[in-house]
Amino acid sequence: MSDLELKEQILEIIENAIQELKEEGLSPDILLAGPQFAQNASEVLDVVGLSVYVISELEYDAVVADSRYLGQIRRASKRISIEPLMVEENLWEEIREL
Repeated sequence: MSDLELKEQILEIIENAIQELKEEGLSPDILLAGPQFAQNASEVLDVVGLSVYVISELEYDAVVADSRYLGQIRRASKRISIEPLMVEENLWEEIREL
């Protein structure tokens, strides 16, 4: 998987989470990202138009949320992870090295 393909998949994951929240009648405006998520998705985060906050405890995960309702109603946020993508990428790198 190329770097471009990885970034496209990350963008798709974020856009899907945004769309799911919009379908619930919410207006997602923030993304709380773990440092590894932010590092791997840095270029993508500029495109999505959300305010981004790095939270060290989230590691490879991120939370897309409507800040008006975060903490008030459970469905105001959607947690996503790129860890499965990173595991797959590492697997492909190992195969290429063989």
